Amino acid sequence: MSKAKDGGKTREARAKDGKRRIKAPETTGLDLHFTGRNYKILGGALLCILVGFLLLWRGSITAAPVLLVLGYCVLVPYGLATGQGKPKLSSGE
Repeated sequence: MSKAKDGGKTREARAKDGKRRIKAPETTGLDLHFTGRNYKILGGALLCILVGFLLLWRGSITAAPVLLVLGYCVLVPYGLATGQGKPKLSSGE
């Protein structure tokens, strides 16, 4: 075991003392660049969900579940995933 310069403590002793600094995690590079199309689809999803809950409140047992499933399971994921094209490469590469 090699001794460190700070007070003659080993690495294990410094780690136990809590003086060892931990590096912050690096970002993954995941950027969500939403366009107008994304916002329109998510707005339609919100409208579909609100109408579904309104119909459910009024007693509909056929149209309300269809609208809710359409909003939550189709439109919201599509609105989040669409428009994520390939990143543009710079002309030098």
